[in-house]
Amino acid sequence: MREKSLEFLKAIVNVPSPSGYEEKAAEIYRQYTREFAHDVRTDVHGSVAAILNPEASMKVMLAGHMDEIGFIVHYISDEGIVYFKTIGGHDSSIPVGQRVWVHGKERVAGVIGRKAIHLLEDEERKRKPEIKDLWIDIGASSRAEAEEVVSIGDVATYQVEFQELLGSRAAARGFDNKVGAFIVAEALRLLAQDGGLDKGVGVYAVATVQEEIGLRGARTSAYGIEPQTGLAVDVNHAVDYPGVSKTRYGQLDVGKGPSILRGANANPTVHRMLVDAAKDDGIPYQIDVEAGGTGTDANAMQINRAGMATGLVGVALRYMHTPCELLDLVDVDNCARLMAAYCRRVRPDTDFTPGGKKASG
Repeated sequence: MREKSLEFLKAIVNVPSPSGYEEKAAEIYRQYTREFAHDVRTDVHGSVAAILNPEASMKVMLAGHMDEIGFIVHYISDEGIVYFKTIGGHDSSIPVGQRVWVHGKERVAGVIGRKAIHLLEDEERKRKPEIKDLWIDIGASSRAEAEEVVSIGDVATYQVEFQELLGSRAAARGFDNKVGAFIVAEALRLLAQDGGLDKGVGVYAVATVQEEIGLRGARTSAYGIEPQTGLAVDVNHAVDYPGVSKTRYGQLDVGKGPSILRGANANPTVHRMLVDAAKDDGIPYQIDVEAGGTGTDANAMQINRAGMATGLVGVALRYMHTPCELLDLVDVDNCARLMAAYCRRVRPDTDFTPGGKKASG
């Protein structure tokens, strides 16, 4: 990965951006894409679109959401203890004992506490803790002291940042799915710098908001842009670690290339174009299968207005929705190459109707 791209990836992954609080990630995305996009727009929902050929009639939407899971403060006790709700999906066993940043009037360090094991009743020891049993301790001794730096509605994130591991692998708190926002920006950069995009095709690389709480930014962005086709990119579950059944989930490995969805959430023409693009450009890929809809931006995009010809690509990830999400940076680069290769194959008259040539019954 080129040095400037890696700096952008680290910046957008490390910045706090729980759903509904994506402004800092959005600014990083705008600053990076302004260097090569023809136009950069931010909508009222907060999603950011970096665009090539904004006047073109054929529009391709590339979507990667820039929100992450996190916590939101909803009560401060007389003792200065901060209670929270979760933003997005959490395994309630993960937060216990973690260090967090509370993003209040200033960034405040805190720890997530619960009763010590010595004080747990026998029944409590046998079950996972529930979120309602946890709190954030920022060291305050009273509500007044806590409220000097923290307010109701402030958010918190784990005190974990980007970390390179052996080889080309890395771990981070926010790969899901700020790596997707990175990938669509990189795909646009490749199109701008290396060329090959038809002048009659516009590409909208959108860093979407609020995916973790209902695919909200992708829905509003797709409605506003009105693209004929689009690709979403998200992380998906690697199954190359102990205890995960390939016979149940299929095989998807870290480091074996980006995934291409096959199933109801993928237009068959888009799927074939992606596979052909990967083969022609020498990009390794894996097939991911989903029988119905997916919990990704692709789901909202596909059913936008009268329908969008949608595809879904992904990066295999271990330990999703934890502070130590792990992936391979080569997969990330290849996913951006794949999205760019797809865009180069779209023409103003491309027919995405299943069966081709405006198939009729």
